[in-house]
Amino acid sequence: MELRDYARILRRRWALILVVTALVLGGAALLTFTATPQYASSTSLYVNTSDAENASESYQGGLLSQQKVTSFAELAKSQRLAEAVAAELGDVDADDLSEKVTAEVSPETVILKLTATDPDPDEARRIAQTYAEAMTDLVREVETGDGKDTAAVKATIVDSASEPGGPVSPQPVRNLGLGLVLGLLLGVGLAVLREVLDTSISSIDDLGATTDAPLLGTIAYDASARTRPLITELDSHAPRVEAFRVLRTNLQFVDVDLPSKVFVVTSALPGEGKTTTSVNLAVTLAQAGTKTLLVEADLRRPKASGVLGIDHAVGVTTVLVGKVALDDVIVRHDETGLDVLPSGAIPPNPAELLQSRAMADLLGELRNRYDVVIIDAPPLLPVTDAALLSAQADGALLVVRHGKTTKDQLTQAAERLSAVDAQPVGAVLNMTPAKSRRGYGYGYGYGYGYGYAPEAPVQPKKKRGRGPKGEQD
Repeated sequence: MELRDYARILRRRWALILVVTALVLGGAALLTFTATPQYASSTSLYVNTSDAENASESYQGGLLSQQKVTSFAELAKSQRLAEAVAAELGDVDADDLSEKVTAEVSPETVILKLTATDPDPDEARRIAQTYAEAMTDLVREVETGDGKDTAAVKATIVDSASEPGGPVSPQPVRNLGLGLVLGLLLGVGLAVLREVLDTSISSIDDLGATTDAPLLGTIAYDASARTRPLITELDSHAPRVEAFRVLRTNLQFVDVDLPSKVFVVTSALPGEGKTTTSVNLAVTLAQAGTKTLLVEADLRRPKASGVLGIDHAVGVTTVLVGKVALDDVIVRHDETGLDVLPSGAIPPNPAELLQSRAMADLLGELRNRYDVVIIDAPPLLPVTDAALLSAQADGALLVVRHGKTTKDQLTQAAERLSAVDAQPVGAVLNMTPAKSRRGYGYGYGYGYGYGYAPEAPVQPKKKRGRGPKGEQD
């Protein structure tokens, strides 16, 4: 990774870093301010040999003392010494004392420093002083050889146990500082790890690196789209409306030489927003004066008619089997001026119907009648319907959900199209975070559930006009 990659990660994952840092810092604060204060008292012992008669003996005695003092530091941790001190104090346990006392040797000296810690400052001083006194006795005992009256090496208390000042632990400034540093390091590490493991399409760069299809529009996430899916329910200058106007404008530059155009709107998987995108794109085209038809070609779970409040009992399937004429099933949505061809009854063999000769003839007839035909098709990966339709149309418009559609899924969707000699004419990055509007544009989001719909058609409240406000694709 380059430096700019890390900068991008920090910009995109700053919330994760902030949360992790706050959690670690909060944990450090909790441990710091709930910990029992500990007080420390220290005393020093001087280790030396018996009186030397000349300089040579003094030098050798000094070397011996330096060697011995290290051993005495280990001796201070012995259970024997702890038991002796516990017996002297009378109200403590020897095992507890071993954990409260430390011994260290000052570098290149014969000074042994004993430090005792305890929640009670007076008790800490008492333990340190008793340990020092017991230590001198123990040194004298172990250094006095058999048949000798004096020890070769002795320990002398230089400083009595000090009076503890403030508590030595916890240390709020140090603990909170370490918590902040560790939190930042952990947060940045998790952000980098998540970025490396995250294969979803989360930026325009990700989209461009995955597919050659140009980006025709971005639609930002808007929770209110679930209850108000149609842009006709919004103010004319609302962000969602502006986003679809941009998409409409960019779509006009695709296949400019064709007098009429047929586009399939699909996605890699369910839940990426292809149905509401196709409906609002068709509405926007119709509002601009373009003679537009929306074809509900999702013959497995049709939802476009429900968004518009149109009955889908008759439509594409009934025309394909020759039961009704095309003019009898095309419905005009009075509020928008959009013509809609509903799905019709749910068939048991949607793929066979969509690749039939009758479907090809139907698309040819629609191309002759309308300037733009928008086909709402099922997702590409679960079923082959959208790929079959794209092969008969002028191309497919891929709806990509920000942060959910993965690079592999988008690649596989493009491969499904290539397998039938169809190509995506463009992509729509849907449900982009609101914080990204500045970089992506405006828009909205919604949900999609996939599976076979019930055989019985859903009865809308009315045939024309605004439809029910429920779940959208």
